[in-house]
Amino acid sequence: MGEQLQGFYNLSIKEPELFWGKEAQSIDWHEPYQQVLDYSTPPFTKWFVGGKTNICYNAIDRHLKQRSDQSALVFVSTETNQERSYTYAQLHREVNEMASMMKSLGVKKGDRVVIYMPMIPEALFAIYACTRIGAIHSVVFGGFASQSLAARIDDAKPTLLVTADAGLRGGKVVQYKPLVDEACQLASCPPQHILIVNRDLDQTMNIVEGRDIDYAQLKAKHLGAQVDCEWVESSHPSYILYTSGTTGKPKGVQRDTGGYLVALSVSIKYIYCGNPGETFFTTSDIGWVVGHSYIVYAPLICGMTTIVYEGLPIRPDPGIWWDLVEKYKVSVMFSSPTAIRVLKKQDPKYLDPNKTTSLRYLFLAGEPLDEPTAQWISQSLNIPVVDNYWQTETGWPILSAMLGVEMTPRKFGSPSFPVYGYNVQLINELTGEPAKDNEKGLLAIVPPLPPGCLSTVWGDNERFVKTYFSTFKDKFIYSTFDWGIRDSDGYYFILGRTDDVINVAGHRLGTREIEEAISAHSLVAEVAVVGVSDSLKGQAPFAFVVTKDNAFQKDKEYRTALEKEIFLTVDKSLGAIARPSRVLFVAMLPKTRSGKLLRRSIQALAEGRDPGDLTTLDDPTALESVKEALMQ
Repeated sequence: MGEQLQGFYNLSIKEPELFWGKEAQSIDWHEPYQQVLDYSTPPFTKWFVGGKTNICYNAIDRHLKQRSDQSALVFVSTETNQERSYTYAQLHREVNEMASMMKSLGVKKGDRVVIYMPMIPEALFAIYACTRIGAIHSVVFGGFASQSLAARIDDAKPTLLVTADAGLRGGKVVQYKPLVDEACQLASCPPQHILIVNRDLDQTMNIVEGRDIDYAQLKAKHLGAQVDCEWVESSHPSYILYTSGTTGKPKGVQRDTGGYLVALSVSIKYIYCGNPGETFFTTSDIGWVVGHSYIVYAPLICGMTTIVYEGLPIRPDPGIWWDLVEKYKVSVMFSSPTAIRVLKKQDPKYLDPNKTTSLRYLFLAGEPLDEPTAQWISQSLNIPVVDNYWQTETGWPILSAMLGVEMTPRKFGSPSFPVYGYNVQLINELTGEPAKDNEKGLLAIVPPLPPGCLSTVWGDNERFVKTYFSTFKDKFIYSTFDWGIRDSDGYYFILGRTDDVINVAGHRLGTREIEEAISAHSLVAEVAVVGVSDSLKGQAPFAFVVTKDNAFQKDKEYRTALEKEIFLTVDKSLGAIARPSRVLFVAMLPKTRSGKLLRRSIQALAEGRDPGDLTTLDDPTALESVKEALMQ
């Protein structure tokens, strides 16, 4: 961390009220706050106490004087071959009409609205409309199974659910309405109304009279409607977002209003280096936290144009994203390592650097970024690639380079440094003391958590404390549940989840460490390492590998030779203790539709168990590939 960045960071930790009081001026307040920080009831934190503001106003209304004719939202669907652009003035009209529609259906301040939508503009209209009238939105990833949706409905108890007849993925129709109908039957507290955007994709859609409302028909009654912003206190909940991978009762991350606004506003300046009038392209889905923060909200809060993309990164061809960068002069792009690894496997001709001359930075987050992938995309685009690390719970980065503060060098595989506001510590698991340089520890944050982080778990303060602040006895420290290490230069590296540790004959090995070593082999495209029960050693690491050439499918000798090479690669990097017991070659790895590996399902298959809930599985043939490999 450079001297300038170190001073900036130190001020945020030692004088948080001074630091954030200054940064809070970047948003518009309807009524000024009386207190920057209230940490009188640890670990609960309140920011900008007494201040009143509105997220929708800050994202849309306040830009109308200067940016009414600038594109605010660009919608591109390679599934339906549609492109639509909305200026700030047009978006303002759409959101006002949607807000008026919601109010006519009985939605008021503090009510919850579940949004179960594909990546279409109406989904964003609904999100903005909620914040405009002080309602609390809960976006559920479109296509989630009905049981998962029902559990979220029962936890949030929404007045209204907004959906569409269907979504599209890879040209295949995903019917939403039957899932919604089943979820409402399963739920104890189904919503009174369901507002449906009919895309004419599902000709068999069933309509429940009195409950189901057609969006187009209702909108016709609210054309040109004007709805005033509801000014809410800074701590008023803006949304609930349920964390993925939860078991039992869903865990709803509750976000505030004022703190979140300020955090997003300054993150564009200091971390993502975006400027008003430029275009920000985030390839995530609005169902995930990255989509909330950096598709829906932050770009518009800062007067930028945001791109909403419905489609895959390889359809109609693997150059589609770069075509969009060129067409819309994208300055800042945000994606995931998984997506880049998919593109890495494609024909190099599709990545033409001449198409990406407007692009200044590519940010990657969502999972640890392996060095080979980082090097490949950085060299291919000839621009800085910035790895950043954060969580659904925090809403914005915990670790990142902050190039808007100081241009620090980056190290491949490292998300650089703790971000301003986060008092990050690595805690030695055995001693409970801060870990030394190059010593593995649990990544933790000493509260108060900075603005924008979760304020509690929806409806369950006790669970908030127990889940996140009970790892260490006698002191409130927030646990990220991730292993990390800090090198002697102060750069952090994420080693994987604390619950992804393999215990091999008394040696604790992080799956991420082994995956990183295997990824260094030139023929490896993707890898997942899981711990499999072993009667002798407790657990044995199994590596499931996707190769770049798929030659393993025909040749057993090839598989044997490549397995030996991978063993040597791991031996060289980590030592023989970390060598996988088996290397199994698969055509693809099972992932969720958001790109996360289903490690627990892979582990279950390797141990001969039921792979569990597969409602979010993207391609069922991936599990068959794993089963075939285990039988070889």
